[in-house]
Amino acid sequence: MTVPSAAAAEALVRNAARGDEAAFARLIAEHNTAMARVAYVIVGDRESTLDAVQSAWTIAWRKIGSLRDPGQIRPWLVAIAANEARQQRRRERRVTVLDISHAMNRAGSEDPGVDPAVVDLERALRRLSPDDRRLLALRFVAGFDSSEISRQLGLSASGVRSRLARLIDRLRIDLDSGGGRGNV
Repeated sequence: MTVPSAAAAEALVRNAARGDEAAFARLIAEHNTAMARVAYVIVGDRESTLDAVQSAWTIAWRKIGSLRDPGQIRPWLVAIAANEARQQRRRERRVTVLDISHAMNRAGSEDPGVDPAVVDLERALRRLSPDDRRLLALRFVAGFDSSEISRQLGLSASGVRSRLARLIDRLRIDLDSGGGRGNV
């Protein structure tokens, strides 16, 4: 898929805001994957991810006219998905059973020595709060910098960097104490 120019992307958002369903469908095609990746990090399973992203698109359709800067559509959509995933996680309040086949597929290796580290990381991430997982997802999955995250979460950019540093340190300690296999 080619990346549209900034002017074309803004026109697409404006058309969607006026109720153009085809324009909104193009937004879905362009941004759904990024939204799903962030939501998955927060909720940890496929079904909840699908629910959160579907809710996010419903909200986006209803509120797209309130987006002040059409050039910020991606961060806006990802933030909605992250918020919906966090809400989904809170509603579920249940322990998610991890399907380790996903971890094994992501590891991309037949070497059984690699897979435990991936599983350990997923376990460590599951122990974090939904807010902490959202912060990590926005940074490392969506690729937002501290300024973009700060606008989404209402924090200062330096506060975002500090929280991220503490979270990474916690993950390192958690992984090191779990047998020393994983590195973050």
